[in-house]
Amino acid sequence: MVDLPTLAAPAPDLTPAERRRAFLDMWLVDHGFIRDVYWNLHRVSDGVWRAAQPAPHHLRRACDMGVKTILNLRGRRDTCGAYQLEREACHRLGLSLVDFPIRSRSPLERETLLAAAPLFADMAYPMLLHCKSGADRAGFMSTLYLFLHEGVSLRTAMRTHLSLAYGHVRQAKTGVIDCFFEMFLEQTDGERESFIPWVENTYDRDALERRFKENWLAGILVNKILRRE
Repeated sequence: MVDLPTLAAPAPDLTPAERRRAFLDMWLVDHGFIRDVYWNLHRVSDGVWRAAQPAPHHLRRACDMGVKTILNLRGRRDTCGAYQLEREACHRLGLSLVDFPIRSRSPLERETLLAAAPLFADMAYPMLLHCKSGADRAGFMSTLYLFLHEGVSLRTAMRTHLSLAYGHVRQAKTGVIDCFFEMFLEQTDGERESFIPWVENTYDRDALERRFKENWLAGILVNKILRRE
């Protein structure tokens, strides 16, 4: 089953006990203590930012920046404290929360890619998009946004947003993102008008999975040390 973008419905406020449990889960299990030190917030374009998973105080900051929409690339996770707090805070602050789960360690399904492409046209801007660490899925969608929505060359968008500066390691499994874009560039003229037809008619998820090879040392860094999602 392919998950598609969904506008999160308002949830009842958490009780004080539920909020404490959610905070501890976010801070300790979901590594929120790291994001309290470094949120990995960066501007993508006018009215668009990328970041790691926000805590309520991050969302208040986003609201002060004028943000209207939060694009959550981790998807709906009702038992995760970070999501519970995010959903509650968005409701309180009047922010639209769009849940759109995508992966960063294996090729995406055709249906997911076709849903991602028109998503930007339907957003209320300014927008902030995030994953867990703000490195890989956020980099993928930032690249796609600049390429499809603003007409920036794909090479430029990749060079800007699929970078170690954000924590993206292309030698690990997360490098399948780079490999996806490289395959598109190899098989087309590289223009944005070619993207949807290529995804619909040529994109081969299995071939991409066979083609990409992870560097084992980079894999240890991303999976065991950084504990990326």
